[in-house]
Amino acid sequence: MRVADKWQDYELIDSSSGERLERWKDVILIRPDPQVIWKTEKLNPLWKKADAIYHRSNTGGGNWEIKRKIPDFWTVSYRDLIFNIKTMGFKHTGLFPEQAVNWDLTAEVIKNAGRPVRVLNLFAYTGGATVSALKAGASVVHVDASKGMTLWAKENAVSSGVADRQVRWIVDDCIKFVQREIRRGNRYDIIIMDPPSYGRGPGGEVWKLENEVYGFVELCSKVLSDDPLMVLINSYTTGLSPSVMEYILASTVRKKYGGNVTGSEIGLNVSSKNLVLPCGASAIWSKNTL
Repeated sequence: MRVADKWQDYELIDSSSGERLERWKDVILIRPDPQVIWKTEKLNPLWKKADAIYHRSNTGGGNWEIKRKIPDFWTVSYRDLIFNIKTMGFKHTGLFPEQAVNWDLTAEVIKNAGRPVRVLNLFAYTGGATVSALKAGASVVHVDASKGMTLWAKENAVSSGVADRQVRWIVDDCIKFVQREIRRGNRYDIIIMDPPSYGRGPGGEVWKLENEVYGFVELCSKVLSDDPLMVLINSYTTGLSPSVMEYILASTVRKKYGGNVTGSEIGLNVSSKNLVLPCGASAIWSKNTL
């Protein structure tokens, strides 16, 4: 497992009974996590001093219980990146801290390329990978179907001091955007994607990741440059293991370009326990050994 263990402003303090106890800078949150199936004692006193707790509803969704006044939004830093955080619907904060391992990896590939690098970030959410790639010196095309998430990503770019870099912000369906890029002849050295488990396109089309991911990766391979550097797939879908994503990349991208494919879980240390919490899975095709 690759562990995001370089954080200062984020800490996974404890986990038990389907919940995480977290510190986001100086704000303490309790959020649900289906991976936390153990029922260890909640001995840390911060369990009783959380600033906000997200409660799930039996009918779906849920709500935040604000125990102590917290800002409408605040910032956390990771290395030289600054992100805007807030308590939002369905337990989220606008950032997945375990993704720092992928930001670091992508930045390293960009810095070591020795040439200009074009990055395509698909299902790009609030732009963690986008601002990291911009900071490393790449030009980026950021694509997400949500206007609100794209505006948030722009705010993160401003906070991180990279809003003036070479970036295009695209609000669009990712499949249709890639299809147009193929026709336009645009090509990229790095492709990053974090597709949702389930969703609907603008025309009501149903997206179910297990059914669509192979064809989508195959489609994306057609917008890779003649000398690509990396393709990274991230997934939070339980049924899509690192090994499955490895095979998809091997039978599409590696088949065409050679190179290497690796896959692993990504996770976070639980600071009060000798435990690493698995938080998702990634698979990476790379031109060179990473």
